Amino acid sequence: MSVVIYDALGRPVETSATRRPDVHELAVVQVRDRWSNYPSNGLTPERLARIFREADHGDMLRQAELFEEMEEKDAHLASQFQVRKLAVQGLPWEVTPRTETARARETAAFCRDFLEGFTDFEEHVLDLLDALAKGYSTMEILWETSAGQSRIRGLRWVHPKKVTFWDSVSPRILTVEEPVRGIDPPPFKFVYHRYKARSGHDTRSGLMRVCAWMYLFKNYSIKDWVAFAEIYGMPLRIGRYEPGASRMDREALVQAVRSLGTDAAGVISKSTEIEFIETQRSSSQNVYESLARFCDAQTSKAVLGQTLTSEAGSPGGTGSYALGRVHGEVRHDLVAADCRALGKTITQQLLGPLVGFNYGWDAPVPRFGFLFEPPEDLRAAAETYRILAEMGFDLSQEHLSQRFKVPVRKPGEKPLAAPLKNPDMNGARGPGIREGAPKGDAKLRSALPPDARQPVRASALRFAPASGTLGTEPLEPSSSTESQGSSPPATANDSPAGASDPGQESVDAMADRMNRGESPLAPLFDAIFTAIEEAGSYEELLESVYAGYDTLHTARLQEALHRAVFAANLLGYLTAAEESRS
Repeated sequence: MSVVIYDALGRPVETSATRRPDVHELAVVQVRDRWSNYPSNGLTPERLARIFREADHGDMLRQAELFEEMEEKDAHLASQFQVRKLAVQGLPWEVTPRTETARARETAAFCRDFLEGFTDFEEHVLDLLDALAKGYSTMEILWETSAGQSRIRGLRWVHPKKVTFWDSVSPRILTVEEPVRGIDPPPFKFVYHRYKARSGHDTRSGLMRVCAWMYLFKNYSIKDWVAFAEIYGMPLRIGRYEPGASRMDREALVQAVRSLGTDAAGVISKSTEIEFIETQRSSSQNVYESLARFCDAQTSKAVLGQTLTSEAGSPGGTGSYALGRVHGEVRHDLVAADCRALGKTITQQLLGPLVGFNYGWDAPVPRFGFLFEPPEDLRAAAETYRILAEMGFDLSQEHLSQRFKVPVRKPGEKPLAAPLKNPDMNGARGPGIREGAPKGDAKLRSALPPDARQPVRASALRFAPASGTLGTEPLEPSSSTESQGSSPPATANDSPAGASDPGQESVDAMADRMNRGESPLAPLFDAIFTAIEEAGSYEELLESVYAGYDTLHTARLQEALHRAVFAANLLGYLTAAEESRS
């Protein structure tokens, strides 16, 4: 019992056609193929409807030429289709075996090698995606046979106007011998890619059928807008002539009125006059622009499924980046649908005959597909994994490495050190290393000298009145001190008998007044603390401090020191005077 083989159009194929492919070129490119009747010139709703009716009857000539013109004349329309096509063309692709058998892997490797060596394959993908606009796209397969093998030496795009549905529901190819009715495409000779924007016949399934009406209305708006812009700002010119003026005088007056609009000069008789009437400037030009933008928005909806990404940043547009990302999900669905449809066509109509002629028609045909994945918010995914880790969920490094496409560090490779953050326990910045710091901070702590590893609080920097030096307090009091209830260490101004020195009390009062306000040392410490936070090692910290020494802000500190020295000298003079009098 023989197995019946069907081609891409669902027609049964004779046994003789399965032995070797047709190597003749049928859709030969002719000189008149580049000629066009330009049906968009003077396009009206009546003419557009008539062109569509001709296409419904199978004559695709004028509709194909109209669609080609629309892409040439409308920049917005061309850009939207280009975005839709390039979204698929730029994707990587793969060829996977149909099954896990050795024969399936062999045919998959054969087809993969063929496509990788096909230098113009990406351009042919763009040609096949022309079906998005026209509803169908046809490519002729140029076969060659040698040493018992059948190979594809190239693909040739067939203009949509050379396809007809004159007396059949299946496409027919117009040739030199059959320029009217065309011929039935031989089996496995053509790649015929359909795009179904909606259910119906191929002649009515292209997106251009939807965009044609918006193109027509936008064309009207642009023509009126250009005519309005040509006379915008010009005064209304009215010529007056006497009742008895001759025909020659009237014609001269008309010519003069017209010439004033462009040449600003004219010759008329004395019996005639020209009056200029200033027109009021209004916002009527916005009517034309609004209509054109409305038509562009409807075109974007038809082609991309949304308008926000196409109008983002345009003057008067309603698009936005944030909302465009949300609406981009709709476009991702369209790209996925385009990938599936085109992958199915290439698998069945290109790889299928290639495998059939070389391995037999019972050999498993590999699957061709585009690797399309919608962009994912990795930040949100990382937050989810962080929450799972905090909950105690056991996560493997291998899984996270594959999930975020970050390779795991191999033994011997240098680890990446994270930026060091040195806030203290209370949120204030300090020169020491905070307790409970991450590993990066511990690394810096080990690099510091022993006397610089004690954690300190920035607010603990104080003025020691007795010694006149800057001191520090520990970040946390020791447990032994708290348990014993000991008092702070005594200073030089704490006399054993409890007596007080009036001069020292004055100095202490001045220091307290300075501490109650913003310390003049704050700008200096801010610069040092910033250097500590940004340093990756002790040596890097020293270099940063030395480099920034000349840029330290010391004006306030100098003024405070001048005032303190002046007050100390004045206090000394007064104290000496009192002692001399006593």
